[in-house]
Amino acid sequence: MAKEYIMTAEMFGKMKERLQYLKTVARKEVSQKISVARDFGDLSENAEYNAAREEQSQIEGEILELETKINNAKILEADSVSKNTVGVGCKVKLRDIDMEEDLEYTIVGTVEVDINENKISNESPIGKALMGKKKGDIVTVQTARAEIKFEILSIA
Repeated sequence: MAKEYIMTAEMFGKMKERLQYLKTVARKEVSQKISVARDFGDLSENAEYNAAREEQSQIEGEILELETKINNAKILEADSVSKNTVGVGCKVKLRDIDMEEDLEYTIVGTVEVDINENKISNESPIGKALMGKKKGDIVTVQTARAEIKFEILSIA
């Protein structure tokens, strides 16, 4: 069974736009680069040709990856996100018990992770530990360096 990719409708739209761009614009551009580079002669020593073929390979790889994620997407509906237990789409406020520090994360699917915006995956160590928990629960997360205990302060 194929892996399911949980994402917002916004991310789904962005991925479809990117796929369309790669198929209609990027493919044509790289095809033209290959054609021009072929005209330079001996392909075995043609850096432009090799670079264009590498670019083509990257574009085709990204297209395949996007198609897989789009075809196996599970769109997260904003109104279906529970505020009682932690799940994908929730904003969770935590207290690091040892450090006496408050943190806030949004739990997202793997395709939307952005640590700069405090968006962590439901498959990350912290995300996994939080899934299904409630406000007031104490959660223990085993990281590579240490064991961290969090108290769930709120779920939004």
